[in-house]
Amino acid sequence: MELLKLEHKKLWRRKSVQIGVLLCFLYIVIFGGLLSYQWFQFGSPNDFTSSFGNNFDGYTNIREKQEYAKQWEGALTEETLQAMVKEYQERVQTGNVSDYEMTDWVSLNSMIQTLWPELEETDNPYIMLNYVDPSELTDFEVRRENAVKSFLELNGQTGSEREYFLNMDANIDMPLQYRWTEGWSFVTADYISGCGVVFAIFIAIAIAPVFCGEWHNNTRSLITTTKYGWNKIAVTKVLVSFLFTLELYTIIIFSSILLQIIFLGTEGADMPIQCIKILAVAPWTVLQAEIYEYGYLLLASFGYTGIVLLCSALAKTNYVSIIISLAIVFVPMAILQFFPLWGQKALDLIPFVGSSTDIFRTNTYHLFGYTIWSPYLLITVPIILGLICLPFAVRSWARRAKI
Repeated sequence: MELLKLEHKKLWRRKSVQIGVLLCFLYIVIFGGLLSYQWFQFGSPNDFTSSFGNNFDGYTNIREKQEYAKQWEGALTEETLQAMVKEYQERVQTGNVSDYEMTDWVSLNSMIQTLWPELEETDNPYIMLNYVDPSELTDFEVRRENAVKSFLELNGQTGSEREYFLNMDANIDMPLQYRWTEGWSFVTADYISGCGVVFAIFIAIAIAPVFCGEWHNNTRSLITTTKYGWNKIAVTKVLVSFLFTLELYTIIIFSSILLQIIFLGTEGADMPIQCIKILAVAPWTVLQAEIYEYGYLLLASFGYTGIVLLCSALAKTNYVSIIISLAIVFVPMAILQFFPLWGQKALDLIPFVGSSTDIFRTNTYHLFGYTIWSPYLLITVPIILGLICLPFAVRSWARRAKI
């Protein structure tokens, strides 16, 4: 315990760690969270040339949107959808941005484009929601069912894979229970998924020097005089690294959840994710989706920590260790599009390379004759990779330190 406390203090005393945690907090919580809610994401529109032209009234604007959406809450039938579209078109005619901006127009337009593509006028410069005849938006549930089947067919997902997702889709409670989607869409489709890359940067800055820092700072001879063995010191460094990752995660995520509760509240947590993406087949609510995404972020962080520790044990300078650690995430992301599909799926299993938003998709892996939905592997493989790296990191550093 004494050694653990010493190593923990040693890590937090580094200026790079302190500045890194501060910058991570500022970027994710303040810039990505607080200012997004209050200003450039949910602030009422003013200057359309930039999101920063929005008014600084996000809290009030969110409450007004939630209040407006309450008139449509409940079963999302074709009659409800038609009424929502008609209401939007009437508000657009006023020419007042604040009138139609109050509606859930992004979600509505996405549904219409997906389920009634034949109604699109390719030469019309306006979005479909502006000109489509509400009375033509019929057979909502049948249209969605057929759209899911067509989507799977276009993806080449036939046979057992097709049945796998159709069986999953059959568990969705219909009709869908509509709530205001914009807030939950921001959290589950944008905010949480964007945290991964930022976490990778600051975890690498903090953890990459853990082992190689002893070489970098010429403290090897000092370590040899301690009463602790090399292996014990190495294991302690591993524990401290994981503790730091958990602390960073706790600081950022608890702050993010607090902001979410303050600005969005918990209203609509039981809404199905199909209200955000109509072709999603998972029978999940948005709250379940959020819990999964935060779980993915935590396990990916732990997995990445294990990989970074191995890089640190193999390198002799902090700079090389940090560069290699960052390259493990950013190089695969940069070259992902040039790989065949099987290669892309393999790279997605690297911590932070894949996306937690796969819960809205129908990506799969085929292992030992089984079809596995990608979110199941994306949340488990990264932590497994990290744990596999740990014994090699400990042995590598202890062996090199003794030489």
